[in-house]
Amino acid sequence: QVQLVESGGGSVQAGGSLRLSCAASGYTLGRNYIGWFRQAPGKEREGVAAISLGGAYTLYAGSVQGRFTISLDNAKNTASLQMNSLKPEDTAMYYCAAGFLRYGGQWSAADMYDDWGQGTQVTVSS
Repeated sequence: QVQLVESGGGSVQAGGSLRLSCAASGYTLGRNYIGWFRQAPGKEREGVAAISLGGAYTLYAGSVQGRFTISLDNAKNTASLQMNSLKPEDTAMYYCAAGFLRYGGQWSAADMYDDWGQGTQVTVSS
């Protein structure tokens, strides 16, 4: 299994930026994607972005395209989510996850991911 620890959440005003980080340890060779998900109160968990561990592929939800950027560090043991132009509707608990995806079109399906972090809260005020 992979142990994941998120950090970087906080409270910002609309239009501001945050950078979330996901540090991975443990068994990683059986995983080929890191995803970021978020869940707001009363809503289902939704995929935000994902990246292949080789860094070749990035995927984004339409609601964050152009505002968020997912990336890996050079060691491929952390994944970051740079969030710019934040909106109140981005407010949620954000989770990183590691999984093995056979089909890229299913990147946003939470059940494709085996390992999850504890989450970090992002709050965007108007």
